[in-house]
Amino acid sequence: MDFNALLSSTFDIQLTDGQNQLFEEYHAYLASENKKMNLTAIEGREDVYIRHFFDSLSIASVTDLNDQSLLDVGSGAGFPGIPLKIVEPSLKLTIVESRLKRVRFLNRLVDQLGMDDVTIIRGRAEDLNRYASYDIVTARGVASLNILAEITMPWLKKGGLFIAMKSAGSDEEIEQAKKAIDVLGGEVKQIFPYHYDNVIDHVLVIIEKHKLSPPMYPRRYGKIKKEPL
Repeated sequence: MDFNALLSSTFDIQLTDGQNQLFEEYHAYLASENKKMNLTAIEGREDVYIRHFFDSLSIASVTDLNDQSLLDVGSGAGFPGIPLKIVEPSLKLTIVESRLKRVRFLNRLVDQLGMDDVTIIRGRAEDLNRYASYDIVTARGVASLNILAEITMPWLKKGGLFIAMKSAGSDEEIEQAKKAIDVLGGEVKQIFPYHYDNVIDHVLVIIEKHKLSPPMYPRRYGKIKKEPL
């Protein structure tokens, strides 16, 4: 697998030597730390590069990240936020992760990769105190789309994008989320499919925010989950 060729042919992304080195360091550190804690069930260099790095970088192909502020919700071991920061160093990245061990891993990772303008927050997105602050919000399959919309969209600026990473065949889930998306001030702008062999078959659901979300949102997670919009 030629990672650079795959990125170029699929997403029109060309990595520099420095960026290639950062991905190598990321993979090595992830593999080392994964032996001590449960960061990812995906092991092996090629699987990590395809299922994590390639998957994450799909977002860089659908929107301009230059000098943008991005909130990555439920990032886990740093996906998609850290790979996006590698390919666009000017990105102002905030990661929200509820698990302390993973927050500690992310802080060490950011230091090791020498990254600036990265903020790691332990907590849940719905508990943030910065309303309508970000140009882009991302979430990688952490909940159904109608629930994700309420967790994420209030933190978007007017004109910002919520990009949800979903499996192919999510048409019904997307349709069911349209009410929530509308209530929260947005609409589905584009659905971008991408795949790699029989390993990746995903879509990006790109939602544009046209007006500010009503101030009563987001509700507490228990309420969101029990009574989704």
